[in-house]
Amino acid sequence: MRVHQAQRTVAVVGAGAAGTLVALHLCEAAARRRARLEVVLVDPAPEVGAGTAYATRDPRHRLNVPAGNMSCYPDDAGHFLRWLVRHDNPRATAADFVPRGRFGGYLADALADAAVRARGAAVLRHVRARVTGCSWAGDRAALPLSDGSVLRADAVVLATGPLTGGGAWVPGGLRRSPGFVPDAWAPGALDGPLACDRDVLLVGTGLTAVDVALSLDRPGRTVHAVSRSGVLPRPHAVTPLPPAAPTEPLEGLPLRQLRRRVYRHVRRTVRSHGDWRPALDGLRPLTARLWGTLTAEERDEFLARDRSLWNTHRHRMAPVTAEAVARLRRARRLTVSAGRIASVRQADSITQVDSVTQVDSVAPTDVVAQTHAVAQTEPVAQADSAAQADSASPAVSATASRDRASDLCVTLDDGRVLRVGWVVDCTGPETHPARSGDPLHRGLLEAGLAAPGPLGIGYATDADGRLLGPGGDVRAPLWTLGAHRRGELWESTAIPEIRVQAARVAEVLLDRLAPAAHGAAHRRPADPMGLPLSTHAAAAAAYRTGLERVMKVRAGAERAFRRAVELDPGFALAHTALAALGHEGGAPVDVPRALADARRAVRERGDEREHALVEVVSLRIEGPAGSGDAALLRHLADHPRDVLALGLAVPTIAFSGVTDLREEAHELVERTAAAHDGHWFHTSLLAFVRQEQGDFPGARALARDALAREPASGHAVHALAHVHYECGDHEEGRRLLDSWIGGHGQGATHRAHFSWHAALHELALDDPPAVRKRWFAQLSPSRVHGIRALVDSASLLWRARLAGQWSGRMPTGDVLTAVAPETLERPGTPFTALHSVVALAAARDLCALRRLRGYADQHSDPVQREVIVPLCDAMTAVAEERWETAAEALSAVRPSLRRVGGSAAQREVVEETLLYALVSAGRCTEAHGLLRERLDRRSSPLDHRRLRALPA
Repeated sequence: MRVHQAQRTVAVVGAGAAGTLVALHLCEAAARRRARLEVVLVDPAPEVGAGTAYATRDPRHRLNVPAGNMSCYPDDAGHFLRWLVRHDNPRATAADFVPRGRFGGYLADALADAAVRARGAAVLRHVRARVTGCSWAGDRAALPLSDGSVLRADAVVLATGPLTGGGAWVPGGLRRSPGFVPDAWAPGALDGPLACDRDVLLVGTGLTAVDVALSLDRPGRTVHAVSRSGVLPRPHAVTPLPPAAPTEPLEGLPLRQLRRRVYRHVRRTVRSHGDWRPALDGLRPLTARLWGTLTAEERDEFLARDRSLWNTHRHRMAPVTAEAVARLRRARRLTVSAGRIASVRQADSITQVDSVTQVDSVAPTDVVAQTHAVAQTEPVAQADSAAQADSASPAVSATASRDRASDLCVTLDDGRVLRVGWVVDCTGPETHPARSGDPLHRGLLEAGLAAPGPLGIGYATDADGRLLGPGGDVRAPLWTLGAHRRGELWESTAIPEIRVQAARVAEVLLDRLAPAAHGAAHRRPADPMGLPLSTHAAAAAAYRTGLERVMKVRAGAERAFRRAVELDPGFALAHTALAALGHEGGAPVDVPRALADARRAVRERGDEREHALVEVVSLRIEGPAGSGDAALLRHLADHPRDVLALGLAVPTIAFSGVTDLREEAHELVERTAAAHDGHWFHTSLLAFVRQEQGDFPGARALARDALAREPASGHAVHALAHVHYECGDHEEGRRLLDSWIGGHGQGATHRAHFSWHAALHELALDDPPAVRKRWFAQLSPSRVHGIRALVDSASLLWRARLAGQWSGRMPTGDVLTAVAPETLERPGTPFTALHSVVALAAARDLCALRRLRGYADQHSDPVQREVIVPLCDAMTAVAEERWETAAEALSAVRPSLRRVGGSAAQREVVEETLLYALVSAGRCTEAHGLLRERLDRRSSPLDHRRLRALPA
């Protein structure tokens, strides 16, 4: 694989959302390809990420897209939500509409993290200046900056965001007035209106006007908003429905026929769902293609006839924003109406009309007409009824009794007169670069480096966002995205579209400057079983260390895999191993991020086996229920020596194994024996499979053979622990585990699980002092945390209480503090969910148990819905000591427990609870039968005692 030594420079003009996303994806792509790249963000703003849209610190300014759709990454939709949970609100959900300023902070954090991870490949700089021009000499761009310097680059990305509004509608007298605010988002633009109580006129009724109205609201002030339509954006639904895709084909239709079909689609959706929003959301994936099929005349017609209706329904207010706006309108502190400014003059005097309304001194006949106009009022429209507009409000508040000669007297085209202290331009950005006063945009057009897009909107680009010249040809390595592509795509200003464009720009730009190396120019390094790895020697060595630790169940595997990723961010299998450890082993890994990194890396550099393994792990974590198991078995049939896949297939300590196709998995492990030729790792797993099949002598022999070859094999010891427990050899099992824990097991990554097995033997031996001693020495919160505290420590406490071997306070709550809340209430696997249910019931945390039930009930995995939900109900009855109900519910759910995975010894905690519920409900005959059944399986002094204690 080629390493690019010559550093190339990419200038990203603009450090708002679009520029930040481009820089982020460039850093990550350069790191994956090990390309030396300098990324220069050029923007006078003091910070990156915020830009105009997200610089606001007003908490009333909300995103108009829910958090679940605002990730930086097209392939990791929950990235922003996870950031919110970690940094802002642990209870945040994908449906939340958060303050816009928080998203600016997220963008800055995400870019900083990408820059850190790209160290050694990409260098990120922020130049606080404005680009004033662009020229090309040979292969290098020259960008003159406002500070007098010149930046030279190999490629340029124009990410300046929407152009500042041109204000063509503004009368000359208003433009020169100190009461006119031409750009509401310019730093300090609203300081004047915020510092006084005078009424304000907003020209425009879109999302900008909504935010400005919320900021300027105060008692005694009226904020007037006028636009040609007089309609506010519609609100998002409080409880959104999923998108509804059109049932009729839409592409290739003339505009008039397309319009009819869209209206039909909306009406059909309203009839079936009771809401129009899913219909528009279902059109979103098609919008760019539909726009692209329209002729120039049809696009022009759409802009004249349909744009306002589309914008008010497509670009919606957050529900909390809509509620706030509705309150202002009911209080008459915000009025919205249709109209245009006809003239503006400086107010020169005040005439008192009555206690409510004042107008300016004008001709007597005009006073009568204007007073009559402003006195006529209509009921205030609700925020969700955008078809109604507010009537004219009082021209001047009656509370203003002082001289206000500095006010503006604004006459609208319907004759109404508004007296206001300020007029704020909220009409939105300029869409035509040719009308921009920015020398950069003007220079690009004049030099022929760029051409206006369709109808003069934005720039002409190819499918990847590369700027085209006047003749439709590419003139320079110059790209753009976001608002500048609106003429080509129409919908191109929201984060869900911009992030896709940013990732694509980074990919094609790096393809030009530093092409990814496909295939190896030399012999590749190998994993412990001799399988080749698509990475360099140092990263491969770290990966082998991690894999060997997984094979032995030793600590440090996660650290080794992280080291492999640091050495080679484009090493797909290292990302994949981290995702698997995080998902099933509870390692502190951002699992969706690791998966997305793995998929991106393997596309650029990976062989057939690596592609298949990434797909297998992705399906196990994110795919439909059962799909991951089937894919894993197919992968192992093709690649039997893939030890990470083999470990995933067997339900041992680290992984839950194949649950839906358990017998097929066992057969596959048997069939892969020849490929491993007696290797201790395969022999250890085969021992575990044999004990699962009930062949305890065979399992014992295999485990001892594996330990003879590798004494540190945790899997072999684990298999023996199960053999001793199921055979009733409790003294021998305890001696084996104590010896191993004190020796080779000192470095075991799941040491607590071996301690749990030893404690199970002590429970069965009916030795309460030994159980308590072991728990405090090896399983207490000071020793164990994370998923092991949940699966081992908490479950042991509960079993000890049920067995009558734990008197006094049971510190289950202390154990749960060592477990992350999302693991408890949003467990990633049914196996983890089972232990969450038990632990929460033991702690009598019924509120958390109800939240877990709700999570499982909405889960895509049928095991969560069909096993965990009824288990939650059963354990709730246990916590509330409704023993008859608990016994019935536990008896019903018990036969399906095998579907959650894990071992029989682990799932036995539910059987123990059922036994306790039966006795507590007075159903001793059934309890007697259950104990006899258990004693038939294995000897247990504890069960003999409990059997003797039952009434005859």
